Amino acid sequence: MALPSKEEVIEAIRPVTDPEINISIVDLGLVYDVEINDPEKQVGVKMTLTSPACPVGPQIMAAVHGRVLDLDEVDNVDIQLIWSPPWDPRTMATEDAKMTLGIWE
Repeated sequence: MALPSKEEVIEAIRPVTDPEINISIVDLGLVYDVEINDPEKQVGVKMTLTSPACPVGPQIMAAVHGRVLDLDEVDNVDIQLIWSPPWDPRTMATEDAKMTLGIWE
């Protein structure tokens, strides 16, 4: 079996929500990148949070780690929490997430 594709990893992460607003972190635009390292059977996820002071950040990151590690052929998961570029739901969230957040631009 092969490692999952970038799209499969993103779909595996999609059920993870920010519990404060109950919206998928993928739909919020918090997942910036997914990297697949085939020889090491590792998946890297670059992501951010809605704010540096997010009280549920550790739980969200643990949920992402667990969902990716559950995928076939994945032996290692590297979650990188990054703050650049700063998260902006007006440009990074899906249209559905924007509507839920009340962003009408």
